[in-house]
Amino acid sequence: MKLSKLMSLVLLLGLSIPLSAKDYKASMFGIKSDGMTLNTTSIQKGIDFISENGGGRLVFYVGRYLTGSIFMKDNVTIQLQEGAVIVGSTNPFDYQKALKQPALILAYNVKNIGITGMGVIDGQGFDLANNIIDMVYKGVIIDELIYDRPGASRPFDIYFRECTNVTLQGITFKDPCAWTLVTDQCKNVVIDKVTLDSKAYWNNDGIDIVDCDSVSIKNSYIDASDDGICLKSHDTSAVCQNIYVYNNTVRSSASGIKFGTASYGGFKNIRIIKNVVFDTYRSAITISAVDGATVDNIIVDSLKAINTGNAIFLSIGERQKGRKGKMSNVNISNLYVEIPATKPDAGYRYEGPVEDMPRNISPASIVGMPDAKIENVTLKNIEIHYPGGGNANFAKVDLDKIDSIPEVKGKYPEFSMFKELPAWGFYIRHAKNITFINVKMICDKPDFRMPVVLNDVQGASFKTLTITEPGGKKDPVYSHKSTGVVVEK
Repeated sequence: MKLSKLMSLVLLLGLSIPLSAKDYKASMFGIKSDGMTLNTTSIQKGIDFISENGGGRLVFYVGRYLTGSIFMKDNVTIQLQEGAVIVGSTNPFDYQKALKQPALILAYNVKNIGITGMGVIDGQGFDLANNIIDMVYKGVIIDELIYDRPGASRPFDIYFRECTNVTLQGITFKDPCAWTLVTDQCKNVVIDKVTLDSKAYWNNDGIDIVDCDSVSIKNSYIDASDDGICLKSHDTSAVCQNIYVYNNTVRSSASGIKFGTASYGGFKNIRIIKNVVFDTYRSAITISAVDGATVDNIIVDSLKAINTGNAIFLSIGERQKGRKGKMSNVNISNLYVEIPATKPDAGYRYEGPVEDMPRNISPASIVGMPDAKIENVTLKNIEIHYPGGGNANFAKVDLDKIDSIPEVKGKYPEFSMFKELPAWGFYIRHAKNITFINVKMICDKPDFRMPVVLNDVQGASFKTLTITEPGGKKDPVYSHKSTGVVVEK
């Protein structure tokens, strides 16, 4: 390969480590590995020095390196060798902010940065959160303490904002105080072979990608007490786009793979390929547009979900008056899901909420709004196993009363937001051009509800729809106020 072609390939891959990178031992800057010395100033000096001298790697060897907030600079990679642990301080006053967000490792408007190696970043978030609470009760820190949990004052493990060429590879991230790993309005981000153990405290998201362009998340393991992999759009003028999520394993006490909870701008060109979700309280895949975002050109392929509370949840809402979302061109294929009769995250330290219980198991749902329909959704080669055994005493919804199901357009979007639904398999409302191809739904026990219910759907095609239910129903698809519904026998 000619040198010019090789250089072009390197640039296209967005590698963040300079070709002439030099290694600098952490000890060169007086950084101590005893787990007791607060190294914030020394680590920052090392980062600054390396950046000012052409870039390179700050290398940490075996030991525990205690620190408060540090800021990444241009052309610097933190390299954690096996046995090296960066340990976050449990003193809340050791943390600083990038814009409004505190974090252990921060970066703002820098390029060519990375955190790589086989080491660990330990946020000590449980102890830190409790120290924040203590300071709030003393009146030293102002925080609203929702459900007795601190909010904006809790640091993330990683917060990178408006950065270009970011590599996070090989590292184990554990025990964050809030979200674990956040990239916000960044470009060219590679997250590869990382492990996130993020279940030590409430609302510990795994990976959050906010209004970024050209991101790959691959070959990683995420265990989170909140959403596992979550794409967001916080800016009405921004778009979260060109995102590739490949070959990851996710457990969550919320949703496995999700985007659109914060959906002010848009989401487009998202590829979610060959992932596994397990022991997850909410949905295997959630796609929402509830704050005015446009969602377009989404592919989910080869997703396997075991012991997961819900298979698919697609929704449009209007949490801010006058800002309705749009969603179109969503293709979900080769999906396999097993839904249990019991709570799938039972026994974990921080389980999903129980306020929606007891209720019957919720179906997969595609739910738009009367004046903002979800359009052009294709489901192909889908197999979902349901427990069945629905209990009609849980506020049964009669088919002739399905118009009474509330719109709840202003609520936080979750699959259980409607409470009881008249379907056990799929509930589709306010949608247009929905195609099912080779969809199988297996119900272990008889359920009083219908397998599929349509309400206000224009154009629905069911090709090779297979329903297995003891004592099954003759016509598995119930259509209400819908047109163009074709069910091939």
